[in-house]
Amino acid sequence: MVAFAGRKYAARSTPTFVSNSSFTVSSFTLVLEFNKGRLQNLHWKKDGCGACAKSSNLVCLGKQTCAFRTQSCKSQGPVDCSIGIQLAFSGTDKHESVLNSWYEVSNLRQYSLYGLYSNLKDTLSGQFNKFF
Repeated sequence: MVAFAGRKYAARSTPTFVSNSSFTVSSFTLVLEFNKGRLQNLHWKKDGCGACAKSSNLVCLGKQTCAFRTQSCKSQGPVDCSIGIQLAFSGTDKHESVLNSWYEVSNLRQYSLYGLYSNLKDTLSGQFNKFF
C-alpha cells in the first residue's frame, strides 16, 4: 500500500505490506510530516509487536507489526480483518507550532470504539437474522 498527496509538489510513502495468502495486516498508522505547514513526507509507522500477545489470532511479522493469519479472516474464519488507518502528524504548522500527535498513537488505540461497535453490530445483526 502506498499513500500519495499533492498537486505541484507530491509526497509519496514507501510501500508497506498489507496482505498475502498467509498474513493480513489490518491496522496502520500514516504519519504526515510537515515543515512550516507544507507536507514533506508520508511515513508508515511501525507499532511493534506488543499487541500480538493480546490475541491468539495475531502473529508478529519481522519484529515490527502484528498480523492475522489470512485463513482466520472473515471470508474463511471468525476474525474481522477490515483495514483501519490512523493519521498522525509531525513537524510544524505554518506558524511553526509543533505537531506531534504521532507520539500519542499508541495511547489512542486503547480508546478505540471499533471493537465495541463491531461486537454490538454482530450481536444485533445475529438477532435480526433469526427473524428473516
